[in-house]
Amino acid sequence: MNKTVEVLPDQPALVARALELILSKLETAIEQRGRFSIALSGGSTPKPLYEAIANQKLPWDKIHIFWGDERYVPPDHPDSNELMTRRAWLDRVDIPAANIHPVPTLSANPELAAAKYEQQLKEFFNSSGVEFPSLDVVLLGMGDDAHTASLFPHTEALKVRDRLVTVGNKDGNPRISFTYPFINAASSVIFLVAGANKRPALTQVFAPVADDFTYPSRLIRPQGELWWLLDAAAGLELQD
Repeated sequence: MNKTVEVLPDQPALVARALELILSKLETAIEQRGRFSIALSGGSTPKPLYEAIANQKLPWDKIHIFWGDERYVPPDHPDSNELMTRRAWLDRVDIPAANIHPVPTLSANPELAAAKYEQQLKEFFNSSGVEFPSLDVVLLGMGDDAHTASLFPHTEALKVRDRLVTVGNKDGNPRISFTYPFINAASSVIFLVAGANKRPALTQVFAPVADDFTYPSRLIRPQGELWWLLDAAAGLELQD
C-alpha cells in the first residue's frame, strides 16, 4: 500500500486537489486500457468535486460510473446518492446511459439488490474467479464515527470478506455498500475528509493501534494507492 496524506488549506483547495488526482488517474487508465472506472461517494463534501468534473471536456464514452454505497431509497429520493450525482454532474454531460451503473434499490429485498449489483460488477469486469476486480478509483468519505461507504462500526457488513457488495446498516435502515476487500482491490482509493468534527475519528484511524471494527476506515488498506485528502479543519493535528 502506498499511502499519502495531504492537508489542504480549505475545502476549495481540497476539491481542486481531488480533481487533479482523478483527472490524472483517468488519463492514465484510458491510455492503458481504453476506459476509466470510478466508484463515487455521497455526502456534501464531494458535491463540488462532481460539479467541477462536469465542467471538464472529457471522453465521456470511456468513463464508467459506479457508487461505493447507496441509501436504500428510490433513485429520485432526496437522500439518494445517485440523484445528487446526476444533478451535480451526470445530467450536465454527454455520458452514455450505459456507462452509468447505479445501485438497484427498488426491490423489496436489500440482499437481492446487493447480489444484483455484485453481478453487474462481475459482468463489467468479466470477473468470475476468486480474485476481486479492480476499479481505477474509489472515492470515499468518512463520518465522524469513522465509517466509510456504508461500513458502520460494529455492523455485520464489516465481517463480509468473500463478496464485492453487501448490505450495510445505519440505525436499522439498510444500505447497499461495497465490502472493504473489494474497495481494497482498487488501483487508487481517495478519501475526502473535511471539518473539525472529523478530527477525533482521524486520530484513531491513523493511530498505530486501534480497533478496526470500532473505526472502520482503518480497514481500508488498498493494494494500490491510498490518498487521504483533508482540509485544514480536519487535518489540523496531523500536520507536521
